[in-house]
Amino acid sequence: MNNTLIILNPAAHSERAQRQQARVESLARNCVVCTTTYVGEAESIARRGVAEGFDKIVAAGGDGTTNEVVNGLAGTEATLGLLPIGTMNVFATELGLPVNDLERCWKIIQGKNIRSVDLPKANQKYFVQLAGVGLDAQVVKETSAQLKRNFGPLSYLISAAQIAARQPPRLFIKSEDTSIDEGSFVLVGNGRLYGGPFPFFKQAALDDGLLDVIVFKRLGYLEIIKYLQDVVFSSEIRVPEVEYFQTRQLHVESEQTVPVELDGELVGNCPVEFSVQNRSLKVLAPR
Repeated sequence: MNNTLIILNPAAHSERAQRQQARVESLARNCVVCTTTYVGEAESIARRGVAEGFDKIVAAGGDGTTNEVVNGLAGTEATLGLLPIGTMNVFATELGLPVNDLERCWKIIQGKNIRSVDLPKANQKYFVQLAGVGLDAQVVKETSAQLKRNFGPLSYLISAAQIAARQPPRLFIKSEDTSIDEGSFVLVGNGRLYGGPFPFFKQAALDDGLLDVIVFKRLGYLEIIKYLQDVVFSSEIRVPEVEYFQTRQLHVESEQTVPVELDGELVGNCPVEFSVQNRSLKVLAPR
């Protein structure tokens, strides 16, 4: 396993995080383990690992760590492995990894079952699972590290409740595959899941070469939150206030300052150009 590099994000300084770190280091004792100390370091470590000849680059963390590692190895022949120990592990869940069993995840990394999945891009940054323009990005922006440490995933709901009374932005949408040109909130999916085990993107597949897009039309935040529930629990999206379509390219802009998030991490503001590279990311996955 000397061809394997583990990039470990011990971001949460809790007892649980320390236990998880100890387990990862125990499992990967014959491999090189690099621990990150600041945001963005996982990307540069992954890039350096590829240059040094590592075949497998393993993200030991959550969706944010995975996102950084993917941005470091995108466009190379290196294969991504996942040890899901983060607060949110949506991409690992999408792939069917046993997210509560690190030993089994490690066996998958040691194996040879490689799946080629799509790699979406937003401006110059790659993402693996989802992107958001508007509401959820604003929630990420306003959820402090302290709030996340104290409440975990619940912290995002607390922030959403504080934002709900505000007026949403006006987003302008361009795509050859939709007739709508305006909305309040845009979600872009690579897989089916969003925010945990919730199948938002009903028609999505990780390897179909398409972006799945949900646009919430000119709605207030409270209305959007209501329709989010409808999207989760409906087998199909049929309400006229919500538009679902698939596309290879999407452009979203606004006259206001509107944040953008990729895999739960803030990356900047509109305008944003989305595209997708078909089956260009190799991932170690269950059979």
